[in-house]
Amino acid sequence: MSRPVLLLRCLLGVVFLLPVGLVAGCGVTVTSTVQPAHPPAAGPASGPASGPASGAASVDLDAARADLARLAVKGRAPMTGYDRDAFGPAWSDDTDDRWGHNGCDTRNDVLRRDLADVVLKPGTHGCVVLAGTLHDPYGAATIDFVRGVGTSTAVQIDHVVALGDAWQTGAQRWTAQRRRSFANDPGELLAVSGPINESKGDGDAATWLPPYKGFRCAYVARQVAVKRAYGLWVTPAEHDAIARVLAGCGA
Repeated sequence: MSRPVLLLRCLLGVVFLLPVGLVAGCGVTVTSTVQPAHPPAAGPASGPASGPASGAASVDLDAARADLARLAVKGRAPMTGYDRDAFGPAWSDDTDDRWGHNGCDTRNDVLRRDLADVVLKPGTHGCVVLAGTLHDPYGAATIDFVRGVGTSTAVQIDHVVALGDAWQTGAQRWTAQRRRSFANDPGELLAVSGPINESKGDGDAATWLPPYKGFRCAYVARQVAVKRAYGLWVTPAEHDAIARVLAGCGA
């Protein structure tokens, strides 16, 4: 497991108050426990696991604010040279994160984690999700997922820190392998409403936030954890937008 992947797992464990077992080896102590935001998966799961969409996440606001203060703040780099392919084939299993080389593509890994009542396709070694129910964290709607042409896009996998945003805040300097691992890191991914995901585009917190206000604290806290783990910076407007959201959390 690469250092950024491990660091992101540790940061999410602290910020989202995950059980101690999920942050073993991180050098931190976590005493509060809630439902895991992303349970460990050594391979394709035989059934669903409760994911971040199953309810409002418990966020350690002090940890999130401290992490925000540690991020570099500077202007956005040009989009020159950006292409989705710069982050490798979509949903590649060839990564060094903890789902890498488990015999299943990342999209199906996330669907199994985040959907409830999952139905798996026979003969795929527990990989391919045929159907399930998403409790969408971005819009607070319940979405019935059915795999197929014209239906699969109802549920999409969002990069919490958009790839275009990452490119302009440090990722353009990375190796191809690091970008591929970033694009498939479980801590950077959420199953969400397709139309809402498309409305986000490459926006950062200064230009886009989830319509459902009850998830905004968890959303920006996760963005901060991702950026800190991978050494990405924030723009002044982005920093201020995140700070405003966190200031209103827990009120």
